[in-house]
Amino acid sequence: MRSNSFTYMKTYVKFLLAVIIPLSWSCADLYDTPKSELTGEQFYRNEADAIASVNSIYSVMFGTYAAAGVLFNRQLMMYEMATDDYTAGTRTRSAEVIDVSKLSHAPKNLAIDRAWQYSYNSINLANIAIEKIALIPEDRITPPVRARLINEAKFLRGWNYFNLVRWHGSVPLILWETTTLDRKTIQVEQAPEELIYEQIISDLKDAEQLPGPGEYSSLDIGRATAGAAKTLLAKVYLTQKNWTAAAQKSKEVIDSGWYALFEDFADVFKVETKNGKEHIFSSQHKGNIGFGGHRLAEVTAPVEGPFNGDNIDSPNYESDLYFSFADNDKRKNITFVTELRDPNTGILHKFSRYYFHKYWDPSTPYNQVQSSKNVPLLRYADVLLIYSEALNELGNQNEAYRYLDKVRGRAGIQHLQEAYPGLSQDQFRDSLFQERRKEFVLEYNRWFDLSRRGAAYYVNAVKAAGKQNAAPRHVRFPIPQRELDINSSLRQLPEWENY
Repeated sequence: MRSNSFTYMKTYVKFLLAVIIPLSWSCADLYDTPKSELTGEQFYRNEADAIASVNSIYSVMFGTYAAAGVLFNRQLMMYEMATDDYTAGTRTRSAEVIDVSKLSHAPKNLAIDRAWQYSYNSINLANIAIEKIALIPEDRITPPVRARLINEAKFLRGWNYFNLVRWHGSVPLILWETTTLDRKTIQVEQAPEELIYEQIISDLKDAEQLPGPGEYSSLDIGRATAGAAKTLLAKVYLTQKNWTAAAQKSKEVIDSGWYALFEDFADVFKVETKNGKEHIFSSQHKGNIGFGGHRLAEVTAPVEGPFNGDNIDSPNYESDLYFSFADNDKRKNITFVTELRDPNTGILHKFSRYYFHKYWDPSTPYNQVQSSKNVPLLRYADVLLIYSEALNELGNQNEAYRYLDKVRGRAGIQHLQEAYPGLSQDQFRDSLFQERRKEFVLEYNRWFDLSRRGAAYYVNAVKAAGKQNAAPRHVRFPIPQRELDINSSLRQLPEWENY
């Protein structure tokens, strides 16, 4: 049976969400068991139900108006506000986001609380799918589809826990369906970080059994693949500073032959080349289909008036990011824009400042929420830089240069080995992090990169960009106060106590 694409299963996913979408760990002072005419046991009857259940996880994570999600409500971008490169623009109305941008946020910040809720909503849906799909009778689902769907759910569960453990450190590790909101059920202690990482790695190793990127039908483009699982696993190992494993896993992706760099950096973000040879896993967007929306394009593009004025999420103009690009760097004019031509009037609008441009769709100039550009979450350039970083940490600078320079060569700038041969390990590390910074603007990498370098590196970088509130505690986000109020087993991070 050919599975239906999660992107276009609007009616079925909405039905499923209405039936089984969980209340968050936060939803509650409500302790009554929700009543429904259709139970989970009644729903998980066949292969179509199993497909719909996994589609619902994608839907909650990546974007419909029917269900709030981490990416749809730009929660990841909100966290990126706590870096040197981004700031809340003049049209930002959310006090919570402004506080994160100014690094004046506290445990009561509702935006941080929402990201926690959405992440655990996704995890609960994954837990349900993993448990229930395994119980569907064999005559109602084919073994390959059963295995694939369970491993997709594990990939998505691992993705969410990887975000949570990096944001908050020790968090509750929930691997079962939330069936009630009584106090006993929700009193779950935080698990040690090591145990959370063990579970993430276990989930992603299972997800390595997913189909390769060329094995899905055209209707299923955008689903998690074996390549996505291997790439995310390499990032996990990199974050853990397990350099040998990070090098081995990223090299495995390189040697697979599944992916390659686009020759032109612009093709990474064009509508007509999305889901191409460099894309490993992306948030899928298609404008004007009635139930989607590209919030990141909407809140970053210079669309006021229609082409001038700060938007909601803006570059940090006190940062050196824009000026760190060489003039001949091909990424500069894709990442940023300083002028736009109105397609209706032909008037060229020249801006007094630079604005983000990666997700601006010229086919819908007046309504960027309808942008059809995907957001790349994992792409091949990241694999090359993961491998380069791991090689450098293992003392193999010569080979590390080669893979870093593949990315610089595509950008049209001088190879690092030619410009700065013989760098020390520390010098190479700093150069690589600057390359990551320029390569992945607006791709949800900067805060994670800064935080994994440690408190001193983070504070120095962010203060240099004008955010003088930066402190060591900002390499983690606090456990939301509402969660602490609901769950007496939770403990605030020591560095966030008394804030």
